[in-house]
Amino acid sequence: MDTSPWRAPLLWRGAQMLAHAVVALIGRLEVTGDVPADLRRGPLILAANHISPFDPVVLAAACRARRVAPRIMATGGLFRAPVLGALMRRAGHIRVDRGTTAVHRSLEIAAEAVAGGSVVLVYPEGRIGLDPGMWPERGKTGAARLAFASGAAVVPVAQWGSHEVLPYRAPKGMLRGLARALRRRPVIRVHFGAPVALRDLRPGVPGAARHATDRIIDAITDTLAPLRPHEPDRPRHVDPGRPVDPSRAHRRHRTG
Repeated sequence: MDTSPWRAPLLWRGAQMLAHAVVALIGRLEVTGDVPADLRRGPLILAANHISPFDPVVLAAACRARRVAPRIMATGGLFRAPVLGALMRRAGHIRVDRGTTAVHRSLEIAAEAVAGGSVVLVYPEGRIGLDPGMWPERGKTGAARLAFASGAAVVPVAQWGSHEVLPYRAPKGMLRGLARALRRRPVIRVHFGAPVALRDLRPGVPGAARHATDRIIDAITDTLAPLRPHEPDRPRHVDPGRPVDPSRAHRRHRTG
């Protein structure tokens, strides 16, 4: 069995270059922060907020700017698409069938990937967030359990502006959104934060995964705040097709 560290296929690196070109065409990408040099090839977990269907394109471009080629944990629907699904598999991304028993196997595959030296990108919220203020929602525990299982560092990644490109209900309204973005060229900001401190938490202890998840969401929130200084309560751009669900609002679990 081949035990050498995973390396991103040329297909995926080419897709990252294409993503960078697409984002540059329809917006102005600003990437700040960085990934520690010794972690860029893994093992590493990138934990990002999720605000738009355009997020994967933005994050692929931003990761390229930081010389990182992550394997993305993506919804199973993308893998079922006739052409895109095959490309996703060949690029090394990890299928997640939410709401099914197979989701546990996805976590095992991701843990094996990280333990083998991969960088894996996850959305701890588990969906495009529906918080009224578009702040990170209360997260699912998958990212924390992945960190416990692999022992890898977790770097929070915050993004802001991708919601001005594609609407929540894309592909419905997609052409209109792209046309508007081409005219306005919104600023799309991505920031890589400092690794989240999780070493004091013990896997298997009741509540540990929940505490770790809350810390990860806190870190993403802290990383996001400087990207939207003039939109502290509500986003300036409002998507009328985006539902609002305050039931998973995240409450901060630390001070300072």
